[in-house]
Amino acid sequence: MKYLRLDFLGFSLIGLILAVLLSYQWFVVEEIDSYDYRFTAQNLGVVVNRADPLSVQIGRYYQTQRQIPVENMIYVEFETNQEKLSRETFSGLRRQIYRQSSGQIQGYALTWAAPYRVDCMSITSAIAFGFDEKYCASGCEATAPNPFFNRDSTRPYGDYQVRPTMMIAAKNFIEAKALIDRGVMADGTYPEKAAYLLSTSDKARNARAPKFTFTQQLLGARFQINMLQQDGIADRDDVMFYFTGKTKVKDLNTLTFLPGAIADHLTSFGGQLTNENSGQMSSLRWLEAGATGSYGTVVEPCNFPAKFSDPSLVMEAYLDGRTLLESYWQSVLWPGQGVFIGEPLARPFGDQTPKKVPPIQEDMENF
Repeated sequence: MKYLRLDFLGFSLIGLILAVLLSYQWFVVEEIDSYDYRFTAQNLGVVVNRADPLSVQIGRYYQTQRQIPVENMIYVEFETNQEKLSRETFSGLRRQIYRQSSGQIQGYALTWAAPYRVDCMSITSAIAFGFDEKYCASGCEATAPNPFFNRDSTRPYGDYQVRPTMMIAAKNFIEAKALIDRGVMADGTYPEKAAYLLSTSDKARNARAPKFTFTQQLLGARFQINMLQQDGIADRDDVMFYFTGKTKVKDLNTLTFLPGAIADHLTSFGGQLTNENSGQMSSLRWLEAGATGSYGTVVEPCNFPAKFSDPSLVMEAYLDGRTLLESYWQSVLWPGQGVFIGEPLARPFGDQTPKKVPPIQEDMENF
C-alpha cells in the first residue's frame, strides 16, 4: 500500500504540473494570437535608382522621416528619363530588387515618377507580381486577378507571394517632400469627414457610380459620405476621399485635402504620370493638389470598374486602420494595368506602433 500511495501522489503531482503548464501554454498562445501584425516601416522596402539624383534625394528623406531600416533600402541603377521599360530590362531590375529583399519586406516604395510602365503592365504591378502577360489585356478584356484583393492579411508576401508596390511619385523634391510630410502628418489623426462620390455626366467613365449607394450603406454610419450627381466639387476644405470619373478634374486648386487623403478619377490614361500629351489628366495632379494617394491606368483598360479602386473597399480598409498601400491594393481586383502612387505608410485611422511580442523563452525560464 505504501508504494501504491507514492504512485498515486506522484501521478497527482505530475498531473498538477501538467495542468499548470498547459494553462500557461494556453495563456502564451492567447498573447501571441492577439499580437498586432501591422504593416510598418519594418516591412517596407524602399527602392532607389542611383542614376537618378531626385530618386536618391527622395529615398534619403523618406528613410529619415519614416525611420526605414538601413537593410530595407534597396539600390538599383538604370537609365533615367524613360516612361516605359522593356520586359527584358525590367527582368534584370526586378532580380536586383528581390535579391536585396529580406523576408520581412512585404511591399515596396519606388522613389520616382518614371518609368511607370513595363511593356503592357504598370511598373507597380510588374514588381508586385512579376511581369506576366496574364495581367495585360489586348482590347477590352479581363486580366488576372489580384491575390491580395479584399484580403484581411497584413503579410501579403508571406501569404500570397505578392509585394504591393507604390510610387512616391513627384516631378521635383519640393513636391515629394510635401507628399511625404502629409503622409507622416496623417498618422493617427482620425478625421471625421468627408468623402465625395461623384456621379458625373461622362457615362463611359461613370462606371463606378452604381456602387456608390452600397458604399454609403456600408460606411455612412462611420464616416461622412457625400453622394453627388455633378461633374466636380469646388471650395471644399474637408476632402478625405474623392472618387469620380472624368478625363480631367477641374477646380482642384480650390480644394483642401486632409493629410492622408485618397483621390482618383476613372479614365484611360491617368497613370501615364509624366506624359503631357495623353489628352487626359495625370494622376500626379491629385498629389500636387494635396492628396496623399492616387491611382491610374497606364494603358487602355476600357471602363471595367474592376481595373480601378472600389471606393467601398479602399475606404473600409483605411477606416479599419490599414496603411494607404494596403488599403489601395486590397481595393483593385485587376490592377495589372494600373499604377499606385502616394505615401505608402500613411495611416490616418491608426498609429504606426505595433504591440510587442511576449518574450516567450524568457517567460518560460522565469516560470
